[in-house]
Amino acid sequence: MARLAGKIAVITGAARGMGEAHARLFVREGASVVLTDLNGQAGSDLAGELGDRAIFVPHDVSSSKDWDNVLITAEARFGPVNVLVNNAGVIGPVKSLLDFEEEEFLQVCAVNQLGVFLGMKAVVPGMVAAGGGSIVNISSIAGMLGTRASSNAAYCASKFAVRGMSKLIAAQWGHAGIRVNSVHPGYILTPMMVAATDETGGGASDAIPLGRMAQPEEVSNVVLFLASDESSFVSGAEHVVDGGMTAG
Repeated sequence: MARLAGKIAVITGAARGMGEAHARLFVREGASVVLTDLNGQAGSDLAGELGDRAIFVPHDVSSSKDWDNVLITAEARFGPVNVLVNNAGVIGPVKSLLDFEEEEFLQVCAVNQLGVFLGMKAVVPGMVAAGGGSIVNISSIAGMLGTRASSNAAYCASKFAVRGMSKLIAAQWGHAGIRVNSVHPGYILTPMMVAATDETGGGASDAIPLGRMAQPEEVSNVVLFLASDESSFVSGAEHVVDGGMTAG
């Protein structure tokens, strides 16, 4: 039985990396999926490959007008959205605090923090009207503790913010049947991570107790669980997918 049958999901940053893996798994498990991204060609190609239960919408997550368009398009094609995966994110320049410019800080937070806020604000009214839904916010292990893996102050700050907002909205809107959880990946073999760390799984793996970087699908399996009715009593929680990096 398809684990997401009847679900209508929006997945941001879905053109590649973890977002692409989430989208592929969601469609395979029966969901209708709206893929959003700034990478129009890759997003359109992926939606075409996934078939009739997937559409692509160009989307700047830091724009409330773009969020309005995403929701209007989703409802016109599939119906009310009952799953949101706030996956879009950027690492930003790998610089020390003293070298990091204010503009660079705000650019990272616009995507990682404001984008998540706007996404939740956009979908909550429809979820309330429908009697509930699931929001999955992708944070990072940099949202759990301040380690060098967090790359820079903006990334760390924005990922802690995602964690905090997830808890708050879970507490405020649980009465309406809305569940909100955050997912905290460690080192995942995605194009963004490889570019940021100049790694393909070698040196970075030394810091991981399981001895390797994760495949994107290993995060998607957790996201799938949180989006599905299998996690019907799971809300306001952090779900760390890091191979044991934050264990000690």
